[in-house]
Amino acid sequence: MTDRVVLAGASGFIGAALRESFDDRGATVITIGRSGADARWGDDAAIRHAIDGADLVVNLAGKSVNCRYDATNRREIFRSRLDTTRQLADAIAGSEHPPPLWLNASTATIYRHAEDRPMTESTGEIGEGFSVNVATSWEEAFFERELPGTRRVALRMAIVLGDDSALRPLLALARAGLGGPQLDGRWPATKARLAAGTYHRFRARGGRQRFSWIHLDDVVGIVHFLREHTELDGPVNVVAPGATDNRTLMRTVRRAVGRPFGLPAFRWMLELGTAVLRTETELVLKSRWVAPERLEQAGYPFRYRELGPTIRAIVTSSRR
Repeated sequence: MTDRVVLAGASGFIGAALRESFDDRGATVITIGRSGADARWGDDAAIRHAIDGADLVVNLAGKSVNCRYDATNRREIFRSRLDTTRQLADAIAGSEHPPPLWLNASTATIYRHAEDRPMTESTGEIGEGFSVNVATSWEEAFFERELPGTRRVALRMAIVLGDDSALRPLLALARAGLGGPQLDGRWPATKARLAAGTYHRFRARGGRQRFSWIHLDDVVGIVHFLREHTELDGPVNVVAPGATDNRTLMRTVRRAVGRPFGLPAFRWMLELGTAVLRTETELVLKSRWVAPERLEQAGYPFRYRELGPTIRAIVTSSRR
């Protein structure tokens, strides 16, 4: 029998790769989105019809956090995650034949700034601030309904690497001779940023903030792995074992593009640059040290475990 997969957020970087994988396996893929999808957000009847009898639901919907955290964007980041997740929960609760598995995106940013040890599902400590509040609220919305017929897994994803990913601007910086480490430092706080939880506090020194990542192919592989491993539910860290730090990350990027040297970016440069580019310094300065405890215990065979070979493979592939 052909699998029926409901995929929300199919137009994004990860969603497109998942759809291609499901298509290759002969699955029938039904999409939910704002436009150009089989069902649109807000159309409860269409969403329920799509979900009833599905074999799998994957929800990746949510506004990108690569933006300036002003009041409008903060509201939309929350709304785009919580409303869509609750719409899917309502549809599953109202289904005669609920899907056996629902995978919902979450983020490894849920953990605290960590320089001392890796954060796992069993021993990780939840952080604080706006980004963490988004993550915890998202997971609360995901797990708040009673859905006894559906296993649920929150995908706590690290930075996803691949062609056309967060790696692209780093490669561009390295090629331009600006591929040194991103160095944290002191920066004045405003009352508004402190109140909103969007101020990044200076902690990691010398580009030693940790960098956890996952290759796009492993994200796809993990989705299929989770279908087979019914013992896994709740939060799962979707991250490669080979965490590194920012200084090593940028050195690896420089080597991949053949640049032996790169100028560093100090906190004041990053603050000015992110203001112009309408994004946030937290995205590069928070120390994210996350480990895939549950996936490794379950025996997931990571295709990409080390950063150097991963980045070289991506750069080689993008040149073809």
